[in-house]
Amino acid sequence: MTQLDETGRPADTAAREPGTDPLTLVVGVHLVLVDGDTVLLGRRRNTSYANGLWHLPAGHMERDEPVTRSMTREAEEELGITIATDDLALVHTLHHLDADDGRSRLQLFFRPAHYRGQVRNAEPHKCEELRWWPIGRLPADIVPYTAHALGEIACGNLLSTVGWPA
Repeated sequence: MTQLDETGRPADTAAREPGTDPLTLVVGVHLVLVDGDTVLLGRRRNTSYANGLWHLPAGHMERDEPVTRSMTREAEEELGITIATDDLALVHTLHHLDADDGRSRLQLFFRPAHYRGQVRNAEPHKCEELRWWPIGRLPADIVPYTAHALGEIACGNLLSTVGWPA
């Protein structure tokens, strides 16, 4: 006989081993726009995360959306530029354990081969300003994992982790 839970659905009676529940992962997408030896950063404003700090143009993957479309959508929303998904190159993957909320996040960093349009601050309510920074002299008040990832990208490393116990 099948046991039912309080909603009348079949109860999951199989005992799970600790740590075997399916992983829920937040996926972030980040645009690495480079011009010579500079990279575009925006100063975050009116945000719940890293308010006032410099960060790459970024966002999160949404349900029913391929990760490449997530990146092109964010570029359109934040910078007013159009990028073809085929023009995106994945230049770094960061597995980040967020110390603030304890969530595991997969941060993907993309560099476009080409884009159309003029870069502009299309979300001034979320971004105080955009500025090109020398890659070797990033601002001190940058999101820490952003600085880490840009350093890894400069070294040619495709994968890194941050926040995990040693």
